[in-house]
Parts: sequence; C-alpha cells; structure tokens
Amino acid sequence: MPSVERTVTVDQPLEKVWTYLSDFTTTEQWDPPTVSTVRTSGDGGVGTTYTNVSKLLGHETEVKYVVTEHLVNERLQLAGDAGSLDLLDTMTFARTATGTSVTYHAEFSPHGAAKLAEPLLPVALKVLADKVAASMQERLAAL
Repeated sequence: MPSVERTVTVDQPLEKVWTYLSDFTTTEQWDPPTVSTVRTSGDGGVGTTYTNVSKLLGHETEVKYVVTEHLVNERLQLAGDAGSLDLLDTMTFARTATGTSVTYHAEFSPHGAAKLAEPLLPVALKVLADKVAASMQERLAAL
C-alpha cells in the first residue's frame, strides 16, 4: 500500500498547532489539492465526519472522512473513503525545545479498477507530499 510521510517543525506552541490542525476544515488553507472541507457531524472528536473535495489529476474527487483517533495534543487519525481509494491520514504531534513538530503520514489503498494505477502512485504522492509539507510549514509558522 503506497504511503507518504513528512515532518514539519515550527516555533509555535503545541496547543496552538493542535487546535489549528485538529479542525480538519483548515485543510482548505494548508492542503494544496483541497477545494473544500466541511464538517458534516460531530464535535471534532472520534466519530466526527467531514466531506472533503480535492482536485487531483485535473478532476475533483469527494472524500468522506471519519475521525478514528483523537488524542488531544498527541495524535489525530482520519479514515477516508474516496470510492475506489481508501485513505488513512495520521498526524502525530510532539513538543520541541522551541515549538512543535508534526508528522503527517498518509496511506493510500486503491481497490477495484484504481488498483491498476497503484504502481504510478509513489512518484505522484512524493510530489504531492512535498507540496503539502511546504504549505503546512508556511501556514503553521504564520499562526
């Protein structure tokens, strides 16, 4: 299963970074492919659902996310369903000497006809992960 992982470190307090990123609707600001993210139920904790629309390879894709893990100031995990692609996004937070580091890990599980494209995913995902990390770094630094 293809996956990517990036870590960003910023001189911002852990609580401030957690508050910002644990509200998954902020993906509109730091995740370049995201067109929109709407919370459809819940309070942000486990069981909360979001509908995300992202533009990938020239077309928009809707992803239904559910929060599967929510450990305040430590870890946020969301499982996503994009039809022919399942996603698992995990953000792990750690306090540093001068601020916070966030490790973002994303797993992609294609199925059905999308499974045929799996060999092409690693290269595309690396480029995407680099863009997401740069955007997240910039946005968090500006908090």
